[in-house]
Amino acid sequence: MSSDPIERFQRLFARAQAAGEPQRATAMTLATTGLDGRPSARMVLLKEVDERGFTFYTNYDSRKAAQLSDNAHAALVFYWPTLAVQIRVEGSVTRVPAGEADEYFASRARQSQLGAWASLQSQPLQNRRELIGRYLQEKARRLGRSVPRPPHWGGYVVSPERIEFWESRLGRLHDRFLYTRSDDGKWQREMLYP
Repeated sequence: MSSDPIERFQRLFARAQAAGEPQRATAMTLATTGLDGRPSARMVLLKEVDERGFTFYTNYDSRKAAQLSDNAHAALVFYWPTLAVQIRVEGSVTRVPAGEADEYFASRARQSQLGAWASLQSQPLQNRRELIGRYLQEKARRLGRSVPRPPHWGGYVVSPERIEFWESRLGRLHDRFLYTRSDDGKWQREMLYP
């Protein structure tokens, strides 16, 4: 068993991708809290995991971004039923550098790029026609040109402080391993009762 939880995550992630649709393996619940202390959770997609942490992208004007501005801590949950594995991550959150966000945005499908300009994420919407209209306006405006990253769109990295691996076992005698990062950056590992 690895003493590095990121390494362990990457191995399980590769297995989850091989076991089914790769995009399903990237789905993760992101939980945030604003100044009111009320938690909010939604599904987002993991775009990268490395020694820095877990990266996802969103609209900086969204509710999740407002909550992260108020409280720069978040929790993630991955659940891969084909492996009977759940992984929980808790940590601090920082924005991805602009150059890195530009690079990722340029790799997205053109429709997704235009959608990032068209959507006023988390704002009230009269009807679907309004959204489609905004999308078509952006499409016409950018005809024959590349689509730059909107200033209100970018990424976040959740830098893990705690990572827990849960693996299903017979008789509900599940395996639980908790990794906690100490002040010196090293990981401490302990086993927990299920």
